[in-house]
Amino acid sequence: MLVAETIAALSDLSESPKTNLSRSWNQIVEQVDPFLQSVHQRLIQQTQQFDPQLVPYAQSALSGSGKHLRPALVALAGSAVGPIGDEQVTAAVIIEMVHLATLVHDDVMDEAEIRRGQPTIAAQWGNEIAVLFGDCLFAQALTLASTYPTMDVCRAVAKATNTVCTGEILQTQHRRKFELSRRDYFRVIEMKTGELFTLSCDLAAFLGGARADQRAALRQFGAAFGTAYQVYDDCVDLFGTETAAGKSLGTDLAKGKLTWPVLLAWERATGDDRRALETLIQEWQPKNWAPVNELLVRYETFQPSLELIAQYLARARQALAMLPGSSGRDGLLALADFLTQQTGTLAVGR
Repeated sequence: MLVAETIAALSDLSESPKTNLSRSWNQIVEQVDPFLQSVHQRLIQQTQQFDPQLVPYAQSALSGSGKHLRPALVALAGSAVGPIGDEQVTAAVIIEMVHLATLVHDDVMDEAEIRRGQPTIAAQWGNEIAVLFGDCLFAQALTLASTYPTMDVCRAVAKATNTVCTGEILQTQHRRKFELSRRDYFRVIEMKTGELFTLSCDLAAFLGGARADQRAALRQFGAAFGTAYQVYDDCVDLFGTETAAGKSLGTDLAKGKLTWPVLLAWERATGDDRRALETLIQEWQPKNWAPVNELLVRYETFQPSLELIAQYLARARQALAMLPGSSGRDGLLALADFLTQQTGTLAVGR
């Protein structure tokens, strides 16, 4: 399918009345750019909170050029219910540090060499250093969370961190287990990715004094958007390019992670093809990519995967319907549109 046709199809499915898919990431977050700059500076300052001999690792992890998607969610969700300030900046720094800790550990488990266009900590200093420094990042995030006058923030961050790590463990346990259900897949991605998106929106609302119904709506947005984002990320590993993604691809297949397109192909496959897919992934070699890709194409997994992302984005947009109009609410809707745009750049049979 042509990219333009894919974008049009996703736009119809998402039911967004004023989608502007040409907007860049910078345009979307322009309104909260001072907030994101504050988060970035605070992350750099956090590098000095570690033992001097760990500073190079901290600089590598915390000074990257990522989009800071979760801090953007904090800023926009907070703006959707009121003014934002230093309390939300701190929350965004905490959540980003937890996220970065998970990435450090992910790169070890996936044996990934590139992250955000740069060598991973594991690639530069080895797996042992990477695992231990990831633990340090988790601990530093919780230390910062404990500085709030209420324990509610620290409790929420600790609980979310536990959920994320549990999701990662379950995903590891599920490797190469084709008999697992769709429910298992979605439970894992809601835990390992959706949880921090939910936390970003929830803490922003809580710290901004939002009403209970507003807080619930923003939590629902975060959960749906986070799930859509993880399905998209799973599709990038199969249908994207390393140049565009800025990270190593093909790691899911190499590690036996059964993501949505692969599970869908297995469900749809005939007996022989099903067994072939199982063997290709259970006995993975780089040369297996071509026959796996052929099966993904044969059983038409690409378009349903895009449609699934669009369905979750529609849920995310719907969750915001009860909020009053605001620049923050518009920004969250624009984030959903941006993910639709990014999904449209994927290509079947790359």
